[in-house]
Amino acid sequence: MSLTEADISGAIGRRIKLERVARGWSLADIAGRSGVSKAAIGKVERGETSPTAVVLVKIAGAFDLTLAGLLVRAEGGQRLARAADQPVWQDPDTGYRRRQVLARPDHPLEIVDVRLPAGREVVMPASSYARIRQAVWVMDGRLVIDEGGERHELAAGDCLAFGPPCDVTFANETAATCTYVVVLARS
Repeated sequence: MSLTEADISGAIGRRIKLERVARGWSLADIAGRSGVSKAAIGKVERGETSPTAVVLVKIAGAFDLTLAGLLVRAEGGQRLARAADQPVWQDPDTGYRRRQVLARPDHPLEIVDVRLPAGREVVMPASSYARIRQAVWVMDGRLVIDEGGERHELAAGDCLAFGPPCDVTFANETAATCTYVVVLARS
C-alpha cells in the first residue's frame, strides 16, 4: 500500500501534535524551541500544509529528534521494508524527494533514498546531525556538499562520511537530477 503525500503530511502533523502534547507544550512552547511560528506549526499539525525539510528539521530538533526520527515516528516502522510501502515525502519548496528505505525506532541504522532536482539546494542546520553519524553515497549525478564551509564535490559512486555536527548544504549545481543514499546510525 503506497501512501499519498496528503497521507504522509497528515501523519506528520498528527505526530508533531502528539510529540508536543506528550511533553505538555503549547504551540508557543514548540515555536520558541524550534524557531518556527505558531501559525506554521498549527497548519502542519492540522495537515493544512506540507512542511519544508528545514521546518521539519527545526521541529524535530526541538523534540530532540532527527528529521528521520520524526518521520519514522509519523510513518511507523516495520522490520521488512517493501519497496511499495516505503514512505516518500517531497519538500514543497525545493522538490527534494526523500524515500525512507529503512527506519525503525528500535534499530540504530537508517537508510534514505534522496532525489535532488537540478539547480536546487537544501540547507540542514547542525541540530539535524546531533546524536547521529551519517554518510552520503551518490548513486547518479553530481552533488556538492558544503559541510560547515568545507566544500565536497561528489560524483556517482563517491561517498562522504560526515564530520562533527555543523550546518550542511546539499546542492545540485547541474542540469540533471542527483540521486543519493543517506545512511545514518544513531550514536
